[in-house]
Amino acid sequence: MKQIVITIISAILILHFYSNGLAQQPKPNIIYFLVDDMGWQDTSVPFWDHKTKLNDRYHTPNMERLASQGMKFTQAYANPLCSPTRVSLLTGMNATRHKVTNWTLLKDKSPDKEHPVLEIPEWNVNGLSPVPDSQAGNTYYAKTLPMILKEAGYFSIHIGKGHFAAKGTLGEDPINLGFDVNVAGHAAGAPQSYYAKDNFGNDDPEHGKVWGVPGLEQYHGTDLNLTDVLTKEAVSAMENATIAQKPFFLYMSHYAIHGPWMKDERYYHNYEHAGLKKFDAVYASMIEGMDKSLGDIMDKLKELNIEDNTIIVFMSDNGAPQEATLNYPLRGHKLDPYEGGIRVPMIVKWPGVVKPNTSSSIPVIIEDVFPSFIEMAGIVNFNKTGSKIDGKTFVPLLKGKEDDAANKRQFVWHFPHYFSNEPYSVIREGDWKLIYHYKESVMELYNIKEDIHEENDLSLTYTAKKSELGVKLSNYLRKVGASLPLVKKTGQPCKLPDEI
Repeated sequence: MKQIVITIISAILILHFYSNGLAQQPKPNIIYFLVDDMGWQDTSVPFWDHKTKLNDRYHTPNMERLASQGMKFTQAYANPLCSPTRVSLLTGMNATRHKVTNWTLLKDKSPDKEHPVLEIPEWNVNGLSPVPDSQAGNTYYAKTLPMILKEAGYFSIHIGKGHFAAKGTLGEDPINLGFDVNVAGHAAGAPQSYYAKDNFGNDDPEHGKVWGVPGLEQYHGTDLNLTDVLTKEAVSAMENATIAQKPFFLYMSHYAIHGPWMKDERYYHNYEHAGLKKFDAVYASMIEGMDKSLGDIMDKLKELNIEDNTIIVFMSDNGAPQEATLNYPLRGHKLDPYEGGIRVPMIVKWPGVVKPNTSSSIPVIIEDVFPSFIEMAGIVNFNKTGSKIDGKTFVPLLKGKEDDAANKRQFVWHFPHYFSNEPYSVIREGDWKLIYHYKESVMELYNIKEDIHEENDLSLTYTAKKSELGVKLSNYLRKVGASLPLVKKTGQPCKLPDEI
């Protein structure tokens, strides 16, 4: 009788335990593996409908491995350059809204060049901040993704490139943006050197204080490459979180393959012997070094026996640099409004959810990562700051649920700057893409499905579609209060497409 009573009580306690949500599946670990300046085709994984010469040039077996275990997104987008992409990742907002529309570095100083006829507008040159910063204007304040994940019990790890905010501001340090650990992240968007034997550039008398990679003194003077060092730190951090039985969010943010382009000695000679020009061989060696990092992290997950409970999202922050071989079939490079500047490789592995070796052609964009990770972490309600979340979760796509609405989404890019490009804005809706150039008040129109190369400007043929998208782009830019270039002669903002 006593045993029966104990059994009944146990059953009641178990029911109570479950009904109160106390017994749950362990939260999945989440790894966001972000590569810097990697073009859509800079890999042996084809993201087009067939292989190209670039796919044959590069050796990325671990990307192939990841793609075989997950879903490849063939129409994934980022912003055309680094800081805007990284701020959109942490906030879920389009760059037109957070107004970090160019790369950040020095406090209150824009990298824009002087334009002969246009005045570059004010923008959030000081980047992202966790709280209103009285010491730094032109800053966007938001509650960030790692802050929200931390509230849900996640241990957040930042490894590598930060580039969220200007030097001397709160957002310069990823710890202030919600990460529990920061290794090597600061204001600069590139290393002074990839070599530990150079102390990662910290001793450079002219540039070391700005571009030298911080916090890696234990590796100084060795023969290691920065990409490998960051991987060692990531592996160690994952191990510590696992021992502590904490779900972790690892933001593996490589400096590679951003300049300065410095050969990865482990792989360079293979490409040199294959007959590649020096720059191409250096670039390819850096890509393979990055791929080795991905493989090391995947191997560590298996070793720690957490592979089946870890999500991996692989992505690049923008297109390939102008120095690199054109990312055929795409037109353009980093900073450009064309597909080569904004379309990036993306792969998602989620064991038990994503069907292995699958592909999705539904367009997604960088701000979608924010709500997707929130959903993956099982967070239903979180304390928002009141900021508008522009991103849409791609979790339904990962589960094989595609619909017409996802195919017809509207995407906007905005670059009101003068660096290596004239100011422009872009809208894509369905298969149609309109590019607006502010200096000339000129529009280009392309059908991306039929013309991935963006060779045939249809603006004079499909005038109704051009007008329709011009109105939609103009209305969106007005709605979010986008910063517009000014005409120097008049002091007035440039005309929007529907004002021409």
